Amino acid sequence: MVANITYVIRIRTASLGAQKISTDHLLKAPLSELLEHAATLRDSGHTDRLSYSRKVFIPLTRLCRDSCSYCTFATTPSNVPTPYLSPDDILKIARNGEAAGCKEALFTLGDKPELRYEAAREALSDMGYDSTIHYLAAMCRLVFEETGLLPHANPGAMTTEELDMLRPVTVSMGMMLESTAPTLCEPGGVHYGSPDKTPESRLQTLRNAGEAKVPFTTGILIGIGETREQRLGDLLTIRDVHETHGHIQEVIIQNFRAKPTTRMANAPEPDLDDLLWTIACARLIFGPEMNIQAPPNLSPGVYPKLVSAGLNDWGGISPVTPDHVNPEAAWPEIETLAERSAETGKTLVERLAVYPSHIRDATHWMEPAMATATLRASDAGGLARTEDWAPGVDTASPAISTLRSRPSPGISTILEKAALGDVPNETEIARLFQARDIDFVELCETANTLRRATNGDDVTYVVNRNINYTNICTYRCTFCAFSKGKTAENLRGKPYRLDMEEIGRRTAEAWSRGATEVCLQGGIHPDYTGETYLDICAAVKDAAPDMHIHAFSPLEITQGAQTLNLSIEGFLSRLKDAGLSTLPGTAAEILDDEVRAILCPDKLNTDEWLSVMETAHGLGLRTTATIMYGHMEQTVHWARHLLRIRALQERTGGFTEFVPLPFVHMEAPAYLKGFARRGPTFREAVLMHAISRIVLHPIIPNIQVSWVKMGEEGIQACLNSGVNDLGGTLMNESISRAAGTVHGQECGPLEMERMITDAGRRAVQRTTLYNKVPSERISASYNAEPLAAIA
Repeated sequence: MVANITYVIRIRTASLGAQKISTDHLLKAPLSELLEHAATLRDSGHTDRLSYSRKVFIPLTRLCRDSCSYCTFATTPSNVPTPYLSPDDILKIARNGEAAGCKEALFTLGDKPELRYEAAREALSDMGYDSTIHYLAAMCRLVFEETGLLPHANPGAMTTEELDMLRPVTVSMGMMLESTAPTLCEPGGVHYGSPDKTPESRLQTLRNAGEAKVPFTTGILIGIGETREQRLGDLLTIRDVHETHGHIQEVIIQNFRAKPTTRMANAPEPDLDDLLWTIACARLIFGPEMNIQAPPNLSPGVYPKLVSAGLNDWGGISPVTPDHVNPEAAWPEIETLAERSAETGKTLVERLAVYPSHIRDATHWMEPAMATATLRASDAGGLARTEDWAPGVDTASPAISTLRSRPSPGISTILEKAALGDVPNETEIARLFQARDIDFVELCETANTLRRATNGDDVTYVVNRNINYTNICTYRCTFCAFSKGKTAENLRGKPYRLDMEEIGRRTAEAWSRGATEVCLQGGIHPDYTGETYLDICAAVKDAAPDMHIHAFSPLEITQGAQTLNLSIEGFLSRLKDAGLSTLPGTAAEILDDEVRAILCPDKLNTDEWLSVMETAHGLGLRTTATIMYGHMEQTVHWARHLLRIRALQERTGGFTEFVPLPFVHMEAPAYLKGFARRGPTFREAVLMHAISRIVLHPIIPNIQVSWVKMGEEGIQACLNSGVNDLGGTLMNESISRAAGTVHGQECGPLEMERMITDAGRRAVQRTTLYNKVPSERISASYNAEPLAAIA
């Protein structure tokens, strides 16, 4: 008797409603009903995405101690040139995969052949290994270290000790449960004579993998002599093990295919309806979030049917190696699979060997080296990073492909509401950050329409100078490559501290070159007090009385107030009297304490940052707002950040602009230590600007793009996605340059205006507060002398 399914299906519009579905109902319900519910459930968890992994298939050994009646992969020593692929052969396959853009190295092999074949034992002994698992672990390490491919191992049934041996050199593992029907292991059954296919052995491996914290792939093989009731029982068993450990990342529904030369060559194959029924039941049993897969090469020509049953993943697809387990079934071309997926209204997305569900907590599910490699290969959603572009890198931006003819209903609805003035909520904003294909285009067009309504076709910039007065800092923000201790040095320069005379000199020089603003920021020097910041203001005003002082983030404000035993309001009032005009919105990073606890644990928390800004606004000091994104956070944190900025703006109206600052990874400690990504992808960076426009419209009218971080191609894309401001000419830029950006230190007025006009827009020089610039200042900026060399 199979237990009832206890998962509650939450489908508001489905006829079943929110109720428990019994196995009896699944067995008797019309297929069309199950397909409808399964597809709806899938869409609630995976929206419009179908995923796949670009892999290279490495058949470590085709020897196996088991004798399954349907298998053509396993063979005998007399039928292979060597019992195991050599390290050189393995590396050759892996390097071909690396060259073809693969991310996954799939190791498939027979179960423990050394327990059956003398040839296997001798081969292992000659190579210095005592087991197939031992050799597998060494080859996984070799491929990872030589190519960077992420190993996924399918060695069959495993003990806890064997899992522990493989875990440090793999990002995930897998083993098909296939079926626990006891008759299959009896004489005449497909698993007779296969000791590793006993239900007890397979189920214990599933439990062992969970206890070992291994992201694990499993599934069932249908049509090999089991009943539908037994299939449901197996799916429920997998679900129960997963609910205990949380490690099952994917459930595969694989249909039996009869193969010549096997004992099941003439056995009937499951028909399409049987496959669709099983996929739909798997979705209903596991719910919206689980990844349900059916191999596309085993069901060619019926992709829309498979999608209608509730799957969300096509499995691993190799552009360079065949499916050695099903050699008669060629992989589909990835481009063709993308086109067929688009015809069903879905976007094909590339994933890694380990799914986003487990990448989100990578340090729990993987050893440090594997977690680091996975983070570096992933985007903010945990999917594969498919481009070389990164902020601050001089690399061409990738094209955004559009294969689908219609936008996703979910995205369109959010955008339509936003265009009418409704502010998206946290869930909706996170959904917008998933936009790809035609959804990406529609979202950027919506942002641009809002920009045009607010700003027209003017694109503004300010002639200013950055003065970073010290790089010595007592804080240890994990993203910062700029700050240094008193004696620390690295490849990007020595610790320094500018004196007031030099600050004044740079200010005067900036004024002579047409600047209307100096932006002053630096590290939190241990010797600095609030008086230091007051002295800096005085030095600027002495050098250029009409210069606008844009200075001091909430962190400097808090530190300065504390050293003078003043309230935040009291210290800001003194700075305002000394000439401070506006504050930069830096030190915000991600306004979510879940992220800040790792990213900048000794810095201001979210409420403290917002409180300083609210106090400044109350004193009439306008500020900017920023977000620094693309490191260790997720899209939900971006959504929270934007909503918190909006909420404060609704109360005070004090923000002049919003500035997305993509994380520059190259020299950042968090990246070098292995717990940050490579910055946002190009798609994510453009979306950040577009979604900022949508969420903050109309109360923050100006969205700025950082030319230092995005480069010229990024600027052009963002100008077509809601941006109306290019920020400052800078003259000097130290912070991003310390992190590794190559986009220069100054972008003069002529270059600014060329980029703007190249985008078909009108360039307008502005002041910090977006006012008109006196003609004398504009003339001076056009005729500026080269900067004097600075020590």
